[in-house]
Amino acid sequence: MAHQVRREGVFDFGGAKKTLLGPELKVGERAPGFRLRDTSWNEVTDADFRGLVRIVATVPSLDTGVCDREARRFNQEALALHDDVQVLVVSMDTPFAQRRWCQASESNRIRTLSDRTGEFGEAYGVLIEDLRLLARAVFVVDREGVLRHVEYLPAAGLEPDYDLALAAAKEAL
Repeated sequence: MAHQVRREGVFDFGGAKKTLLGPELKVGERAPGFRLRDTSWNEVTDADFRGLVRIVATVPSLDTGVCDREARRFNQEALALHDDVQVLVVSMDTPFAQRRWCQASESNRIRTLSDRTGEFGEAYGVLIEDLRLLARAVFVVDREGVLRHVEYLPAAGLEPDYDLALAAAKEAL
């Protein structure tokens, strides 16, 4: 696969500056389409969420402390959100690992989705080139598929601004 955009040294992973593949998305742009796998290995696409506001959080791995905290926090926050808001947590973890995490964390309000190919990661500008993991970012997509909030975190150890993402999702309703 030919990589059209390389953003060198923009993501700190354990003290090492990493290159992200894909464009840096901006508010007002159309969110890229996607094909991901759910915890049962079923294909899930952006069309499955048509008409819903989406908070899309990308994380390196649910089996790390910061990613675990972030996903649990979004699950908790999602309990108070309108039913027309869907929180998706996307990683390159296998669907099996995501299912195990969901059961262990009792997370039932978010959907964990697996990017096994890296195509999602590259389309959203979060694919860490040499690690084949996703960088931490949050995107809010409105009912029409337009980005209303974008936050790329500069380091793996940082958590997103939950309040800004939640406010953008509520405003998009």
